[in-house]
Amino acid sequence: MIPPVRPIELSDIEVARGNVADTVLRTPLVRLELGPDMPELWLKLENLQPTNAYKIRGASNAVAKLSDEERARGVWTISAGNAGQGVAYAARKAGISCSVVAIETAPQTKLDRMRALGATIVPVSYEQAWKAAEAHAFEGLDGTFIHPFDSHNFIAGHGTMGLEIVEQLPTVRTLITAIGGGGLITGVGSAVKALRPDTKVIGAEPETASPYAYSLAQGGPSKFDAWQASFVDGAGGQSVTARMWERMQPIVDGAITVTLDQTREAMRLIAEKTRTIAEGAGGLALAAALTGQAGEGPIVCVVSGGNIDLAKFSELIA
Repeated sequence: MIPPVRPIELSDIEVARGNVADTVLRTPLVRLELGPDMPELWLKLENLQPTNAYKIRGASNAVAKLSDEERARGVWTISAGNAGQGVAYAARKAGISCSVVAIETAPQTKLDRMRALGATIVPVSYEQAWKAAEAHAFEGLDGTFIHPFDSHNFIAGHGTMGLEIVEQLPTVRTLITAIGGGGLITGVGSAVKALRPDTKVIGAEPETASPYAYSLAQGGPSKFDAWQASFVDGAGGQSVTARMWERMQPIVDGAITVTLDQTREAMRLIAEKTRTIAEGAGGLALAAALTGQAGEGPIVCVVSGGNIDLAKFSELIA
């Protein structure tokens, strides 16, 4: 039975911080200097996590919260790469088995890393993966399911990033994160809103996959019929589920849609200014901030991950 949606409380996030302390890095928050005519921008470099993506926060907390019976069954998740790596990493550390229902078009880098972490890969189409995520089930897998975004403990783990952001920049005025399933923005936003209620929380989506912005325009969770696959494989779904809409509504103040060219430019800027690599989803928040629609700042942009094939990255920013 799928548990009902409930708010992510600050106490949940503080417990999660203890659960992930020996696995997750306290990532740097760095100022992005782009000149006096630009807003005050800060980058939260989650691409520096052990799995090069923020998902390790939620995965580590979710695995830590499992009962002995649930651990004995092993775990499985659904992923385009980053959630799979996070769950596989946490499972290996806990000494339990892990399977990943992986979107077959995921970058080879992500598939290779999941296997290297000991995960058994079950390749499926994007449509099959999304159906499994909505159903919280996949035929043939009977281990303990760790949902890659619609999970209270997973989301609370992401909230630990929000605690760090407020500690690192108490004056934060706007927070921007990519939206894929919605777990990242719900978790980080819940922590930031609890500590700094006046902070705006804004989602960023690519124009080729912007179901949350479309759902806002429609007044409810909707399917984005114009969805197209792109190099932004770690964010931008085909639809917003009713459960994630319920989670995001009290937290998210709006959404900014960006072009693929704007995303590529943000990826290039991150590489140039921080000497770190951002994948497509990792560039979305900065791309959104650079449109000017998020205000003057201080704006924190979450660089959610850096898992992209190097040849593809070089091609995109060339």
